[in-house]
Amino acid sequence: MTDNAASSVGPLVTGSEIARLAGVTRAAVSNWRRRYEDFPAPAGGSATSPLYAMSEVQAWLEKQRKGKDVSPEVELWQAMRAAYGEQMLKGLADVAALLAGEGTPGPPDDVASRVRELLRTDTPADVVNGLAERFMDSARRSGSDLVTSERLVRAVRHFAPDLPAAATVFDPACGIGSLLLSVSSEEATVCRGQEVDADSARFAQYRADLMGRSDVRIVAGDSLRADQWPDLKADLVVCDPPAGVTDWGREELLLDSRWELGTPSKAEGELAWLQHAYAHTAPGGRVLMLMPASVAYRKAGRRIRAELVRRGIVSQVVALPPGTATSHALPVHLWCLRRPANTSAGDGSGMVRMVDLTDNDPDASLEPRPDQVADVPLIELLDDTVDLTPGRHMRALHRDYPGEYAALREELAEELGRLAALLPPLGSGGGSGPLDAATTSVAELARAGLVAYEGTEPVSTSDQLDTDFLQGFLRSSVNARRSTSASGTYRLDGKGSRVPRMGIDDQRRYGTAFRALSEFEKRIRRVDELSRRLAEIAREGLATGALTPEK
Repeated sequence: MTDNAASSVGPLVTGSEIARLAGVTRAAVSNWRRRYEDFPAPAGGSATSPLYAMSEVQAWLEKQRKGKDVSPEVELWQAMRAAYGEQMLKGLADVAALLAGEGTPGPPDDVASRVRELLRTDTPADVVNGLAERFMDSARRSGSDLVTSERLVRAVRHFAPDLPAAATVFDPACGIGSLLLSVSSEEATVCRGQEVDADSARFAQYRADLMGRSDVRIVAGDSLRADQWPDLKADLVVCDPPAGVTDWGREELLLDSRWELGTPSKAEGELAWLQHAYAHTAPGGRVLMLMPASVAYRKAGRRIRAELVRRGIVSQVVALPPGTATSHALPVHLWCLRRPANTSAGDGSGMVRMVDLTDNDPDASLEPRPDQVADVPLIELLDDTVDLTPGRHMRALHRDYPGEYAALREELAEELGRLAALLPPLGSGGGSGPLDAATTSVAELARAGLVAYEGTEPVSTSDQLDTDFLQGFLRSSVNARRSTSASGTYRLDGKGSRVPRMGIDDQRRYGTAFRALSEFEKRIRRVDELSRRLAEIAREGLATGALTPEK
């Protein structure tokens, strides 16, 4: 529910929320808006996304007794669930065929009678769109990836280019047609699709026919193994391919001419679909491909990604917000490709636009902020990994190199200044070491109750023993050998290690020196880390132009 505190009419609701209140589909709510003159007028929002006063909606539903009883739409869906069970796609296709006047053999009598009852108030197009919407909603709630989610459809539409008059749009894995019919909404557009599931393809075709889309043809079949549109060249190819499928036909398709960018490995089925889509793209045409985020960096696909970049084919990669896909919350990428209009020379910009929307709400605006966009030169992408993950390049572009360089340089100078002061003053020992004189083992100290362990670190539990003295001698080279196992593992608490026998004052004197050395080593490690980071930032900053040598 959308709560607009500034509205004087109270909470506002969307069409989707009205549908949930009444137990109907959004198509039914749209139908009410057209059929009933007294349906509440929008109280906010926009022309494409109106908002309604919830109090007015509830009053209207009460007056019309909408939502009080099970709606005819819900009754039809329940009857279909009972008749078809897990074969709802067949049910959708059978009902769509009945609506188109071609229901032979048609759905069961109970389903058919409810369809005829619904047609007393709704058009066949309203009924078929309502069923498609209900199927998509059930897939969303079950986490199924059988259909392209509404959020993904919205994202593809947002980033799709303007199409020329009488353009051709193709979807080689069109499912029930949601993506294809949405992107190619103009009546003059020629739409072609293929779908491996025969019931999905049948429903998609009937749905287009009932919507009056005579320009749409959808056929059944496996696009990779049995392409039904071998001569088709489209102005725009859109595709939400099967993800993570290894049995895509690599063995029988090894010599296929579609692999002009390289033969995909068995694990890179998505890159086979991408090249299939590209093979069906006309010169100057575009491809919008939904991809798992891992395709952007997996080692097996590096050579194909490199060819995409080298030839200037990939123009944009968009990391969509988490939650955009139905079946998981992981980010999904939208790859935007272009086939050069001039085959003799590339006509790209020499850049790949990276868009990172992974911090955004999936239902919020898809228009990126300036800090979410990076135009990356092709040469920077052609490294050992050819990683096309937008976030990786966003951080590099929007990094504050001058600020980071200055801050790290100052911190390094401070650390270097502390180092000399940390070293303890040490004089000549003038003889044998303390460990060559009388000593005692850590095991003996433990049995006497003078030592306890904090994790693996032995510490003193008595004012007769100084902890820094103890640990300092345990780290000596002599004790390190005693504490190293046959496998090469070093343990500071080795029971065979020995420490000198000396009074507490002498222990503290040694302990102070050992403590200063430990702090010195800690600072040295910090200096080493700062030095590496400083050199990395300086080198990258100079290479990208973010930093320049002083004159």
